[in-house]
Amino acid sequence: MNDDVRNIVLGVLATGISAALGWFTRTYLWRRRLRRKQAFFGLPDNSESLLVVNRDAGGTDLMVTRHDVFALLELSALIKDCNAHAQVVAHDSAQQGFGERTEFCVGGPVSNRRMAAHLQSLLPGVRVNVDGEPGPERGAFRIGGERYLMEPGRTEYVLLARLTGGQAPQARPVFLFCGQRAIDNQAATRYLARHHERLSRTYGKGSFVLLLKVVNSQAYGPDVVELVADVTRAAQSPLPAEAERSALQ
Repeated sequence: MNDDVRNIVLGVLATGISAALGWFTRTYLWRRRLRRKQAFFGLPDNSESLLVVNRDAGGTDLMVTRHDVFALLELSALIKDCNAHAQVVAHDSAQQGFGERTEFCVGGPVSNRRMAAHLQSLLPGVRVNVDGEPGPERGAFRIGGERYLMEPGRTEYVLLARLTGGQAPQARPVFLFCGQRAIDNQAATRYLARHHERLSRTYGKGSFVLLLKVVNSQAYGPDVVELVADVTRAAQSPLPAEAERSALQ
């Protein structure tokens, strides 16, 4: 074997080894990223999850608003990326506990009874004004001692939460998307889809409750979202007595 042939063979071998190492590295990083995503969402391979849908507050139990449908599509894509499966159930048909399967619950307490139950049992520091009469307090959030009013189409709020209810670490989480309007639910699911890696680094498998502000939805739809605050402690603590009396008025 002369020098030219030897150089060609060595070059081919070096290229093959480099390609194999590159493929192995990319595969390793992809798998590690996938496992972190699955751990954050509580969705190992071939696991089952629940998509709890609400209803249009002005329609029948079987009516889901357009923006809530878009929210479900956002969540379905996340679930598929985790190699998991989703079962869609109506808010008044999901009569079961939590922890066995990851749950994604969409909609406010007016249109989603399951959400109302979660707020009552898991987030005692949150109150949502469910009065159907028009007025400045309609749909307002009270979290701890703070109140957040809605200006439809201009400034709206939505709660994005990952909760385990104080169960064992291996318990599957419940994700809540509780907005003042349907478009806010979609904004929260989109925010989760875009920022789940950062949230995973920050909170790991722990619980969190974030208050998000949807800015000028009449012009920008669900795309412009700002993080107002991490309200986990206030949301999971009982309301102060003064705030409780004010919320009941």
